[in-house]
This record gives sequence, C-alpha cells and structure tokens, in this order.
Amino acid sequence: MQVTLTRLLGAATLAGATLLAGCGGDDADTETRSIKVGTMSGPESEVMEVAVQIARERYDLEVEIIEFTDYVSPNAALADGSLDANAFQHEPYLQSMVDDRGYDLTVAGYTFVYPIGAYSEKHTDIADLPERAIIALPNDPTNGGRAMILMHNAGLIELDDPENLEATPVNVVDNPHDFRFREIEAAQLPRVLPDVDLAFINNTFAQPAGLNLDDALIKEGPESPYVNLIAVRSGDEEREEIQQLVSAYQSDEVAAKALELFDGGAVPGWQ
Repeated sequence: MQVTLTRLLGAATLAGATLLAGCGGDDADTETRSIKVGTMSGPESEVMEVAVQIARERYDLEVEIIEFTDYVSPNAALADGSLDANAFQHEPYLQSMVDDRGYDLTVAGYTFVYPIGAYSEKHTDIADLPERAIIALPNDPTNGGRAMILMHNAGLIELDDPENLEATPVNVVDNPHDFRFREIEAAQLPRVLPDVDLAFINNTFAQPAGLNLDDALIKEGPESPYVNLIAVRSGDEEREEIQQLVSAYQSDEVAAKALELFDGGAVPGWQ
C-alpha cells in the first residue's frame, strides 16, 4: 500500500480515562471514537479537514486523514481494513475496481463533482488543434472514458458507443484529424501539459497546478454523472461513525471550503 502522508488531527485516543463525580467517587470511562479516511493529497484533503473539525465538534468523533497520490492504493487500503472509508472517486471508478479486483466496497454518501477539462498551453481554441495533435488522457478506465466522451461530444472524434463510460482510443471509429493519444497517470498530467497539444485533467489535479476550469477548451457541465463519493466496506455504510462522517462532510461549511479552494470547480453532489 502506497501511503504518502499521514495526519492525525485532534487529540490522541483516550482509553480508560477515569472521572470522579460527587461524594461517592463514581467512575465513568470515556473513550474517544476514531476512524481513518483516505483522500487525495492536496485540496481534497483540505476540504476533508473541515469535515474532520465538524465531526469532532458535533459528534465527538476523531478522524485521521491518510493522504494518497494515486487512484489505486486508497481502495486497496480500504479493502484490507487499513482505512474505514475513503473519499476520492466517483461511482463508475469504484464499480470498475469492484469488478476488476473483487473488492466488497459500497457507497456511504456523495461528495462533489470535480469536472474534468481539456487544457492547452499551445492553443486557445479547440478549433486550433493541428493535424496529428498529441492529446494526453488519464490512464484509468473511467476518467479516460470521460475524456473520450467529451471529445466525441465536441465532434473531434467518433466513438463506437458514446455511452460507454470506459471508452478508450481503441473505441474510436473515426479520427478525421489523426489525433495521437497518450494515456498517462492522472496526477502527472499537469506536468506533461507543455509537451502535448491538449491534456484532459481532473480538477483535483488541475487546480493545484494553477489551472482554472474556466480556461479549459472543453469541460464537463454540472450534469456530469461523475459525482465523487465516500466509499466503505459493504455493511459499514450504516455504522454510526460512518454516518456521522457523511453528515459532517455534507455540510454548508465543507461546501464553502470547496468553493474557496476550487473556485467554483467543485459542485456539491448531495444537494
């Protein structure tokens, strides 16, 4: 499991603390409840920190944030019990991991839509793309599919099935400008932007790289089906601590923090 940074937010676990009350000296044990949640390093973790504070204040629940920089490790960590929940993916991606790896994971609640956009440092209009332009795509199936569908909808290519959420360059049946596709790990896409004509970058990684969704040459709208979620092991979605984490996350304070950090590029998916 690749864990790049661990943060423990709040007080350490209190175990076996004894309180004396009244003349009789009655004892009452208090134990701080805690869970671990995985997020993507960067602004998504900053958003989660607001939920952590709310969970502590409203529910006396301590939440430890475990940060990741790739899309595979958080589900592996959740499946093996290293995490109680994670919050980084949309439902099509979660389902692909369940299907491919046999994870018994499910949805506990929804977070935000982080639209994907196509950015360029070489061109200011999608019509300016030259013949044989190099287009960089996320290399995970569902986010790559998002990019392919956006290109189909923009008339740049034609797919054999524009409803296929996991479309890849193999599914292109008409490529009139002979575009060349490069599939790259999502977190690395901002770094390759100077070397390609167009790169489809999730807002999770675009915003920290100084890219604004308003500058994208193609972008998803608010109708996007790719709403991110809080995932847990099946059966834990009704667990009290998980429900409290979801409630803390789906708050006005968290929505306001996401608006601040993503400059309008995060749309609440629970409203």
